[in-house]
Amino acid sequence: MLKLTVNGRTHTVDVEPEMPLLWVLRDHLNLPGTKYGCGISQCGACTVHVDGEPVRSCVMTAAQAAGKKIVTIEGLGKPGLHRIQKAWIEHEVPQCGYCQTGMIMSAAALLAKTPRPTDADIDDAMTNLCRCGTYARVRKAIHAAAAPVASVAPAKKA
Repeated sequence: MLKLTVNGRTHTVDVEPEMPLLWVLRDHLNLPGTKYGCGISQCGACTVHVDGEPVRSCVMTAAQAAGKKIVTIEGLGKPGLHRIQKAWIEHEVPQCGYCQTGMIMSAAALLAKTPRPTDADIDDAMTNLCRCGTYARVRKAIHAAAAPVASVAPAKKA
């Protein structure tokens, strides 16, 4: 039995410790937003946040995830949509959509660490693969999601 904290809720799961986190999320916790793409940590469709870091859940075991805070696409913007999800919609990023949950999770992690990312920051952080080639729209959406943060200037001292 392993205890996993996913999207703010603690779950006790009876799985083999070596089971990939991806399958625990999808098959045992009924969180199908995290997608299986390649199974070898290359495509990024399975990206989730583990203690605030983007992680490819297809290669992280359930035992490695135990005791850590896990956030999936289902828990990213609670309540409501996260600003990156809103930008994704506004800029019509998805085409087929399969890679998008992993892309959004990677983009949200980037913005959490780098509120005003440059194109180079985006290129370095967004290693997810998109079969449809929506990379230009991904970049636009990330910049759009970063813009509201940048427009909030600190108050000047009198």
